[in-house]
Amino acid sequence: MGLSRAYGGGISEGPTPADTAGAPGLPYPSGWSALAFSDELRPGTVLTRPLAGQDVVLYRLGTGAVRAIRPYCPHLGAHLGLAKVDGEDLVCPFHNFAFGPDGACVRTGYDTKPPRTPLTQLPVHEANGAVFVWRHHDGRAPDWSVPEWHTIGHRPTRSAAWELAGNAQEVIENAVDVGHFATLHGWKKAEMGGPVAYDDATFHLSMRAHESAPLLGDFVVEVEVDGYGLGCLHVDVYTARLGLRMCTMVMPTAIAPNRMQFRQQNRVAFSEPARLPAPLARAVSRTAARLLDRAIFRSSCEFTAADFPIWNHKQYQQPPRLGIGDGPIGPFRHWARRFYPSPDRAPVPRPDLGARDEEAEVP
Repeated sequence: MGLSRAYGGGISEGPTPADTAGAPGLPYPSGWSALAFSDELRPGTVLTRPLAGQDVVLYRLGTGAVRAIRPYCPHLGAHLGLAKVDGEDLVCPFHNFAFGPDGACVRTGYDTKPPRTPLTQLPVHEANGAVFVWRHHDGRAPDWSVPEWHTIGHRPTRSAAWELAGNAQEVIENAVDVGHFATLHGWKKAEMGGPVAYDDATFHLSMRAHESAPLLGDFVVEVEVDGYGLGCLHVDVYTARLGLRMCTMVMPTAIAPNRMQFRQQNRVAFSEPARLPAPLARAVSRTAARLLDRAIFRSSCEFTAADFPIWNHKQYQQPPRLGIGDGPIGPFRHWARRFYPSPDRAPVPRPDLGARDEEAEVP
């Protein structure tokens, strides 16, 4: 699994075991999906990224605004991922037709009157260092957005991206899968701070993790999670024992049946550690902050990557046979139904996400 920007790798494009394991259990979810990090799109940059089985072309104008379009030139079908940005215009490489910021054709390569052949623009939203593109199964315009979050610390943001098999919903669902934090990630104990709060396209939950480490002994990690659709999680982590606060964005993007790109972005800040042993207190000094920042990001990526073999081989199980200790997976799946077409319109067979799993759910 290639890891871009974190360890110098790239997004993997090879097949994985789950790619041929059978039909995907879910159609493409509607909503906002992250297609790039902001710093990948310098002024004048043109990128091609997959979303729900189709290419999307992203580019940044000279003013800094970002545009997202369908990939083919309306003139004669050249792929605009090969285009270039000229000031505020996107210029097709085939006949030099140029398209302005609103998508209208403003000139041709022959100095003749431009035809009325606009680009097909897609809703695009830039927030928190990521570029999101809107897609909805019934074509509706955006009716919610990913907000700007607080910024912590002064260290630079670190980011990584992978490609693997799996459904984007299951990445977001992990936030309520309390049981797997102990069995897969090694937490001594994880407990919810109360019921998950759902509000239309968003949800919020609080969690407390109990961990143990050499020199530190037992300590507590406070976690606050905000979910936005099935494409973005914002996770706040605070460890008083270490004087560490970390914000993480988790962004799965469905790119093909049972296949996704996965982006993660972290920012950390250090405060005065509480009762920290002297060797570790020195480690969080200003001179060591950069190395510690890097080590924390690597640890965060390794925490995330522990799920990859599971997603890479599993199938979507519906209804799940839930047990005591699983967490509120049933109510989450009930909420997630809103991001899919009705069963008779779904592009792949869609399981019933209704009462059966809720009845199996335990408090």
